[in-house]
Amino acid sequence: MKRLFLTPIFMVLALSLCQAQNEVENPSISIAMIASDMDTSYDFYTNIIGMVETGGFSIDESFGKKSGLTGGAPYDVKILKLVDDPHSTEFKLASFGNPKVDAGNVIQDKNGLRYITIYLKSTEGVWQRIKDNNIKTLGDTPLQLPNGKTFILIQDPDGLFIELIGN
Repeated sequence: MKRLFLTPIFMVLALSLCQAQNEVENPSISIAMIASDMDTSYDFYTNIIGMVETGGFSIDESFGKKSGLTGGAPYDVKILKLVDDPHSTEFKLASFGNPKVDAGNVIQDKNGLRYITIYLKSTEGVWQRIKDNNIKTLGDTPLQLPNGKTFILIQDPDGLFIELIGN
């Protein structure tokens, strides 16, 4: 019979992991996107990607400053989701009217949040909307993946790369 010996460092790591897991109230991550133009990005995410608006809120000058988010600039946030479900990831969209910056041509051109992946039952609907709206695909996409799914890569109006994967 083999015995398992736990080193002190392993026990600390295991305890830390258990504590972190117990701290989580909601297993999804809420992501915020600051767009150069709210209307253009809202149209892209709702009419091309197919997200739905499920809510929103406003941040006033006082909270913007106290929270450290804006230094005092107020702003509005629209909450978008792939499906209207309380457990679905929130994609928060806000804009300060900042000019567009060059996002680069490939993900390694810049640091920070560079791409998101959306898993679809079928890529047919979004593929049709991409073609109907003359949205440029990147690389040689759409591509067939080894698992039989289709991979499409596009960028949003501000350059965020979006992987669309589905049947």
